[in-house]
Amino acid sequence: MNTTWAPVAPPLPAPLPASPPRQTARPVPRWAELVAHAIPLVGLPVCIWRLPFAFGFTMGSTQEDAPWGWWMIPYVFGLSILSEAFALLSFGLVRSWGEVVPAWVPRLGGRRISPWVAVVPATIGGLIMTALLVDWVLSVTLGLGGGFPYEDGWRQLAMTMSGLLNLWGPLVLILTYGYWRRRRGEPTA
Repeated sequence: MNTTWAPVAPPLPAPLPASPPRQTARPVPRWAELVAHAIPLVGLPVCIWRLPFAFGFTMGSTQEDAPWGWWMIPYVFGLSILSEAFALLSFGLVRSWGEVVPAWVPRLGGRRISPWVAVVPATIGGLIMTALLVDWVLSVTLGLGGGFPYEDGWRQLAMTMSGLLNLWGPLVLILTYGYWRRRRGEPTA
């Protein structure tokens, strides 16, 4: 007689029926879908890169360090989370929630969004991030603005991390142009 006891897991609940994906009014080109997925990915390395700074690790920086304080932890983590949250907003340029307010939003749910509500802030953000790219290129190629204050080895890593982040601006501008082309000619009301 077998006297070993084995716990039995309760049966899993039935899966919820899959809701059909909400489609945009006009089809999203494959390249736009890929760009929207790339934007959070180009920001992720620098978000991870800055995490050790929260705990006082300088990552090879040769700048005179400010004294470390407890506030560095929420600041750095908050900045990383906020950066990725803004990067994820780029999906609004290729999803239905960038064209129609989701139904769960009180009073506004179901209303069409004017294309300009997305195009204007995305263009401004893309231009600001592209200006940072220009500053980064001038710093790297011409040594303007002090360059990268890191020890050898760390400098290349820092340039790679910040270089990837600097692709964010042009990618947002490209995606915004695709959104505008797809939505132009639609009624604004």
